[in-house]
Amino acid sequence: MSRYRRARVPGGTYFFTVVTERPQPILTHADVRLALREAIVLVRETLPFRIDGWVLLPDHLHAIWTLPEGDADFSARWRLIKRHVTRTCGSAHGRSNYLTGRRTAKQCGTLWQHRFWEHLIRDEHDFRRDLDYLHGNPLKHGLVERVVDWPWSSFHRWARQGVYPADWAGVGNDGSVAEGEGG
Repeated sequence: MSRYRRARVPGGTYFFTVVTERPQPILTHADVRLALREAIVLVRETLPFRIDGWVLLPDHLHAIWTLPEGDADFSARWRLIKRHVTRTCGSAHGRSNYLTGRRTAKQCGTLWQHRFWEHLIRDEHDFRRDLDYLHGNPLKHGLVERVVDWPWSSFHRWARQGVYPADWAGVGNDGSVAEGEGG
């Protein structure tokens, strides 16, 4: 069995993908969104990090975080966030038929996949490419026809700051995906 190695650069900026177990479309439910927000606030009190980008989709999320100097422990942050959401929303969204022997032995819930995917962002070009990918994800999955129409995204903050035009990405008249200038 291979052992996955995570890049750990103190003070680094990372792109993450976190997925629900057996991709359940629950992340955009009001109670789960509230629990996620609460979890992030609570975790940041003791383990700070900056959220550079975020998009919440029904069954997964993407985030770009920058950790403080000297700190590379993003795994603890995700573990605590996922735990809080599971404890807060598990009774409403838990699926007993998803419980495996491993999940039962580890006293895990059934909301999240065990792991997450991360990528160390190496430079400004990498950051911008990942930010564009993150913000374009609702369009890619057919959830909206224009990125600006997806409410659970940091796109709106970046557009207010002038980094993206409000019409940055959408479906053209011919049905093709178009990216606006400046994106």
